[in-house]
Amino acid sequence: MSTTSHAVADSMTMLRRNLRHAVRYPSMTFAVVGMPVMMLLLFNYVFGGALGTGIADAPTGSGDYIDYVAPGIILMAATSGSLVTAVGVCVDMTEGIVSRFRTMAISRGSILTGHVVGSAIQTMVSIALVVGVALAIGFRPNANPVEWIAVIGLLALVTLALSWLAAAMGLVSKSVETASNAPMPLQFLPFIGSAIVPPESMPTGVRWFADYQPFTPVIETLRGLLLGTGIGDSGLIALAWCVGLTAVGYLWSRVAYDRIVKR
Repeated sequence: MSTTSHAVADSMTMLRRNLRHAVRYPSMTFAVVGMPVMMLLLFNYVFGGALGTGIADAPTGSGDYIDYVAPGIILMAATSGSLVTAVGVCVDMTEGIVSRFRTMAISRGSILTGHVVGSAIQTMVSIALVVGVALAIGFRPNANPVEWIAVIGLLALVTLALSWLAAAMGLVSKSVETASNAPMPLQFLPFIGSAIVPPESMPTGVRWFADYQPFTPVIETLRGLLLGTGIGDSGLIALAWCVGLTAVGYLWSRVAYDRIVKR
């Protein structure tokens, strides 16, 4: 068996291990789904009437505000999945299982790959559940099949990028508690973007940050694909951010992992 085939086989083994953990201990998955669903219900039914007023895409208040806010909440479901990766990697590093793996003839990179791909699959399932809830409470996208495929592809890229970043955070965390808190800025960054209200309604400094942070072009691309609004150059910018964050997360996690296993 070639080195590449060996690494792929080991990664698949680690992926099966992490998926079995997810099935056996579903509380983390429920927590990842629960937060976006609660946000979706809160902003639609409690704040929707006030926030929807004056938004061009939701001129009649909460009845149409769901169409504006749902793409942003769907992205929040993707960011919430980073918690699973960070905690899972940190648990393996702090409980000694990685030391045991080091004594076995397995590819070193397969441990991280199994975590990242496993949590990405969990996150995509969570996203599907959030989309289902959004549809149940009135979200009405008009996307065609090709646009839905583009939406799924973009969400998968975002999930992969955030999973690699979260894996690095889990590696450098000294405890599970620290690992569970490390991805929180990623989870709340969409709020300082176009997820809830347009950046145009924000103060100048906050608006500048909202316009140039990575999640705003992703949200605008999702909104455009799902609802037919203008995308402009947001699509290319979103793809560039996804590729850049994936590269940063991958390199950071590999450097951190190599440093740990060499101790």
